[in-house]
This record gives sequence, structure tokens and C-alpha cells, in this order.
Amino acid sequence: MTTWWPYARLAAAALGLAAIIRQLWLAIGNALAAQTEWASHLPTVVTNFFSYFTILSNLAAVLVLIAGAVWALRTRGSDTPEPRWLATAFACASTYMIVTGIVYNLLLRQYPIAGISDVWTNETLHVIIPVVMLADVLFAPRRRALGWATIFEAAIFPIAWAVYTLIRANFITAPMDGNPWWYPYPFLNPNIQPGGYVTVALYIVGIAVAIIGVAAFVVWVGRRRGIRPN
Repeated sequence: MTTWWPYARLAAAALGLAAIIRQLWLAIGNALAAQTEWASHLPTVVTNFFSYFTILSNLAAVLVLIAGAVWALRTRGSDTPEPRWLATAFACASTYMIVTGIVYNLLLRQYPIAGISDVWTNETLHVIIPVVMLADVLFAPRRRALGWATIFEAAIFPIAWAVYTLIRANFITAPMDGNPWWYPYPFLNPNIQPGGYVTVALYIVGIAVAIIGVAAFVVWVGRRRGIRPN
């Protein structure tokens, strides 16, 4: 496994990056073909694209998979564990991708693809890469055991993303329908949720619990099977 695992990481990174580029290409193509001012405003469309938690999480996964593969190939023949920065990056990216897979399949799969995706990119970013990152948690060689404080490190980015999303939403005109707000996911939109911001807050709390729970699982697995440096 030590021999071929870096190449599996690189293959998964290439697939994830291809799916991200394909989705960005579709988003830009839609903007260039649009007839309305709000749908054709390319800076807003591109910023919206990189405001999806799925895209940001997959980018993190791609980068950490490449970094992990390069590190493993450069240190072949050694039994030393990953450096702490790399192990922490894997713990965070794995948490975000596993949560992405859970949230998509529980809350979002029933919604139609909104013009910036197709079947293979959608499944790659929401199913295949989350499964790859889960497999990396469970089976990757030379994993470093991390402290429990890593759980809270993993929670920083999702909290910042949620604050950014809720603040930015009401300053953006939705490209698809011209509404005076834009939310990347329906469950964050108080304008369509029955309880408004109360319902959105409950969703955010639920997802926060999921992130902490998944992060705790990832750290626990790493502590069970990882190497504890002296």
C-alpha cells in the first residue's frame, strides 16, 4: 500500500481538479451567454462559484492530496509519520469532504443541478472525492496521530464560511432568477425556509455538530492507527 498510495492520491486529485475546472467552465459559459445584467456579470459569477463550500472543500482536498503524494514519494523508504502540518491539513480536508458528502446526499440530492454542473462532475465532487478522503483517513500509511485540539482547528473554516455566506448573500443579485439575494444552498436561504432565519440557524447548528462529530471521528481514527512521534 505504501508503494501505490501516493499515485492513488494523485489520480484522485486529478479527477477532482478536472471536475472543478469543468464546473467553472460551465459557470463562465453560462455568464457569457446570459442576456441579463446580473447573470452576465462575470466577476460575480466566478466569486459565487468559489463561494460554494463544496468547491472550496474539493480544492482543499486536491491540494492536500497532491501535497501528501509528493511528500510520500520524496520520503519513500522511510517509516516516519507525516509532518504535523500535513496531517492537520488532511484531517481538515477529510472532515470537510466527508461532511460535504453527508450534507449533499441527505439535504441536496433531490434538488436539480443548477446549470453549473453535470452528472459526472456532481457525483465526483459530492460522492467520489468524499469517499476517497474517507478511505485516506482509514487506510493511508504513515499517518500521524494528532491531538484532540485539531477538532477545533477543523471548525474554524466552516464557521468563517458560514459568516461570510450570510453576510454576503444580501449584497448579491442571484444570476439564475434575479432575486436580490444569493445563497449557495437552499437550506441557508431564509427567504424560502418556512421559519426564516430560525430554520437556517437550526441547519447551521446541525451542520456544525456534524463537522465537530466528523472531525472527532477523523482525529480518533488517526490516534488509533497513527504514529505518535516522540
